Amino acid sequence: MQYRKDRSGNEISAIGYGCMRFTKKGTAIDFEKAEKEVLRGIELGINYYDTAYTYPGSEECLGKILDKNNCRDKVKIATKLPQYLVKNAGQIDKYFEEELKRLRTDHIDYYLCHMFTDINNWEKLKSLGFIDWVAKKKEEGAIRNIGFSYHGDTEMFIKILNVYDWDFCQIQYNYVDEHTQAGRRGLEEAAKKGVPVVIMEPLRGGKLVNLLPDDAKKIIKNNPHGWTNAEWGLRWLWNQPEVMCVLSGMNSIEMVEENVRIASDTQPGSLTEEDFEVYEKIKAIIREKEKVGCTGCAYCMPCPHGVDIPGTFACYNKMYSEGKSEGRFEYARNIGIRKIPGFATQCVGCGACEKHCPQHIQIREKLKEADKALRPLPYKVMTSVIKTFTIQK
Repeated sequence: MQYRKDRSGNEISAIGYGCMRFTKKGTAIDFEKAEKEVLRGIELGINYYDTAYTYPGSEECLGKILDKNNCRDKVKIATKLPQYLVKNAGQIDKYFEEELKRLRTDHIDYYLCHMFTDINNWEKLKSLGFIDWVAKKKEEGAIRNIGFSYHGDTEMFIKILNVYDWDFCQIQYNYVDEHTQAGRRGLEEAAKKGVPVVIMEPLRGGKLVNLLPDDAKKIIKNNPHGWTNAEWGLRWLWNQPEVMCVLSGMNSIEMVEENVRIASDTQPGSLTEEDFEVYEKIKAIIREKEKVGCTGCAYCMPCPHGVDIPGTFACYNKMYSEGKSEGRFEYARNIGIRKIPGFATQCVGCGACEKHCPQHIQIREKLKEADKALRPLPYKVMTSVIKTFTIQK
């Protein structure tokens, strides 16, 4: 197993076990199957296990596995405060204590504020005494590292990164999402501050494995490396020294063993120019299915009226590469539930963006088209309801 170091010099396995996708038996997690898979991961050297308060049954399952097999001291547990549910200071401690009980432990190694999308999420926690609360928990040894997971645009990520002395953070990042959400620039900004980065959705929830276009699959199949679709995705991430740990929602022994093999074999800077050409070919094939030829370069930004132009186009394209519901959900979550959203309807048609677009996209027209597709009435209602509960007024 390859290990990379956290801020304190502790060794963290390059592959982390994402516990959100444990196999279900009916509506409950198949404990015996999950137990075998987690224990195999520990045996092979995986020491980072990621769960969350709102992953149904996940914390309880992981806690029971570690307690039953006396292996809590062999792993680092990462779990998350559901900050979007917190309404008062007492609830912060309530959720944390409940998580300790579920996980059958007296401390959390890596504790995250779950799903920040807006600086206002942080400001709410701060107003409730979160900074002092974390300091106390760290002094007691109940929390070892504090961080946040993020869904939103690059600029907001950097703002959140700079408002507190974070020990680590977690972002969605893969070779298709290189310049969306926190993106490469966010990754590099975190590295400059010495903040280790954990990667989620490295394969877009398996879509870079199973839903690649046939032409892209052929390129991978015919490449002399003999790497699998998943291996191309994971190697791209581990090639970057700024990445501390890559999470994978593993739900088979075979997947655990394959991912450990890849993690053990991939060092930073090991990809060649020829390899990067393959990634560009794959991305070009994916873009052929897209509605807007946006590369996410963000030369059009910042929009003077707050429109998240590359984020909107990424969600619009996702509707046609991964499914309408996928694109619409991401648009609602990443762009709609900020205190000040970045909807395409905020565009006033000034045209400043189009002067800077290297792809010469007719941005104003495409924004209208995208918003109409991304926000049918049910999604407008859903976004409004979610925002009411997640953003403090």
